[in-house]
Amino acid sequence: MFVLQCDNEDVQQSLLQHVMKIAVCKKDDQEDFSIVLEGVQVMTGLGNLTRACAILLGFTYALNLTYPKQLRNTFEAFQKLFLELDVCRLSPKLQSLKNKLVC
Repeated sequence: MFVLQCDNEDVQQSLLQHVMKIAVCKKDDQEDFSIVLEGVQVMTGLGNLTRACAILLGFTYALNLTYPKQLRNTFEAFQKLFLELDVCRLSPKLQSLKNKLVC
């Protein structure tokens, strides 16, 4: 997730560097959440972070995207532990995290 100043002209240039992000655009004490996939802002006006996360996960499933390498464990934990999707196949790292969270 990254924060943008909406009045900045370099916003589109900075988006090109991101594969999969939730962007927060701040303007006049208002926050607007949007989803960036492969450098393109695909959805804006999501209202809150929870909705943005759910829609990002939906895009990932619908478009059959692979998780970015550096965020793979984060997205996997979000998907399998918190949303309880595909919980029967946990990696050893996620199984360890789940055990620590349950205890």
